[in-house]
Amino acid sequence: MKKMFWRGICLIAALLSIAGCDTSLTVGAKTLGIRSGEFVYMDGYLRTTYTVPFDQAWTACDRTLTEMKATDVEPVRKIAQGTFTAMVQDEKVRISVDYVEKGITAISIMVGMSGNSLASQLLHDRIAGVLKRP
Repeated sequence: MKKMFWRGICLIAALLSIAGCDTSLTVGAKTLGIRSGEFVYMDGYLRTTYTVPFDQAWTACDRTLTEMKATDVEPVRKIAQGTFTAMVQDEKVRISVDYVEKGITAISIMVGMSGNSLASQLLHDRIAGVLKRP
């Protein structure tokens, strides 16, 4: 009976710990994190979805890299996805733009070799700012 009680307490504590705003889980070499239900951090990429068409998201990423004076920009665009690889302030940046559905596009950003969530968040903030401009 005591074992059942303590298992129940541990289960409740585990559920409460992942019910907060920021959660991450690491299994082996894979890491998955969720921030405020809006951003997902997985294997070094910070991913979020925007309620804009693919073309508008693509243009916003291109403008953001231009405004940040990125060098060695290599855009590769296909029908429903595209990637940018560039150098921003001596850091390698990879941006992936993926069509999700009509009017919804996902953008994933990795800064550095293994990912820097703070720098990726900065780029997402800049992209969001470009998307808000007329």
